[in-house]
Amino acid sequence: MSTDLTRIGDKARKEPDLVFTSLYHHVTDLDNLRDCYEALDGNKAVGVDGVNKEQYRENLEENLQCLSDRLKRMGYRPQPKRRSYIPKPGSEKGRPLGISCFEDKIVELSVKRVLEPIYEQIFEDSSYGYRPGRSQHMCLDKLGRIIQQKKVNYLAEIDIRSFFDEMCQKWMIRFLEHRIGDPRIIRLIKRMLKGGVMEDGLVKASEKGTPQGSILSPLLSNIYLHYVLDLWFSRRVEKQCRGEAYYFRFADDFLACFQYREDAAHFENRLRDRLEGFGLEVAEEKTRCIEFGRFARKNARRRGQKPKEFTFLGFTHYCGKTMKGSFKVKRRTSRKKFAQSLQEFTEWARDSRAVLRKGQMLRQGKIRVAGHLNYYAITDNSAMCCAFLHHATRILFKWLNRKSQRKTYAWEGYLQALKWVGWPKPRIRKNLNPFRRLQVI
Repeated sequence: MSTDLTRIGDKARKEPDLVFTSLYHHVTDLDNLRDCYEALDGNKAVGVDGVNKEQYRENLEENLQCLSDRLKRMGYRPQPKRRSYIPKPGSEKGRPLGISCFEDKIVELSVKRVLEPIYEQIFEDSSYGYRPGRSQHMCLDKLGRIIQQKKVNYLAEIDIRSFFDEMCQKWMIRFLEHRIGDPRIIRLIKRMLKGGVMEDGLVKASEKGTPQGSILSPLLSNIYLHYVLDLWFSRRVEKQCRGEAYYFRFADDFLACFQYREDAAHFENRLRDRLEGFGLEVAEEKTRCIEFGRFARKNARRRGQKPKEFTFLGFTHYCGKTMKGSFKVKRRTSRKKFAQSLQEFTEWARDSRAVLRKGQMLRQGKIRVAGHLNYYAITDNSAMCCAFLHHATRILFKWLNRKSQRKTYAWEGYLQALKWVGWPKPRIRKNLNPFRRLQVI
């Protein structure tokens, strides 16, 4: 990050009520645009114009200078985003994405670099999604410690229906204007939000929402939910609760923990009105309030039931026990994510057998399995990681042997090949034991 942008963050921290009135020159700065170009991945999908990073590089300085000039005179207009779909469990059509043109990606990243230092100073600690220095594991670790060590007995699971598609653009601009007083920045973001989406050759205007897949969308969504949920919970809900209350959000996924059932029920009822006031809606089929905590197992058994579980960030959380019989928050890979990961691995292996050599398939299979384990190999989840490794190993063996009519490997030779590429082992990558001591930095 350049020195000028670092100073913006310092100023935002020292003056929390300051409205920034002169930011646009950072967006149009030629050096900043060049840095954004270098930071973009050249292997990502292209937009409606079909231009990729290599093609843009052919006249790089001329293209960047032209882009900077158009931005300065407000002559820049984003092109429509190309609609694309990725697989989504429970949906036949899939999750809709909006793929920006390469030049638009440069501008989006430039705007993000200017705005992010300002808002990182005001975002709540309860927000973890798409923020520098924060991750899903940090959120899971804090959640487990809160449930383990605080007075938590009830948990409210809430899901917002189609948040990225339904977000109100007018409210988004009003939230931005709390800290951004440069009208040129606001005008540029309005153009980005209303750029439209091209699907099946037709351009559809964007009256609400922000497309998933855009570089700027995660930051805009965090700003929107910061004012709609984060501040509301910390300044209103938490102070009005009779007992302890805690809140965690990663992008548009969030949940709240409470000491008393009345507080959880009251939060759930008030939340519906809160979201409706900002153009959002609760997905009733995915929303519930459950008993969860150190007394949940005993109370459930007294009623002749099993203790409830909940799923958050791809993990199913359940009431477990330590070796001494004490309560412990435990996690395992959710069934949906487990099946989805195996299906994606199977489809990759089936499609790759005709285009990749044996060694390439083994090396790429190793990368895919390691990626899964890097996220899911956490404390108390060894069994599910071993199961995934077992199934993935057999799936790869099956499709390697279908590269031709003649078998590629016997099982012994296959195991030797796995050893040769350094096939991952199911060891714990992230220690999220709620009883461990935290290192003081």
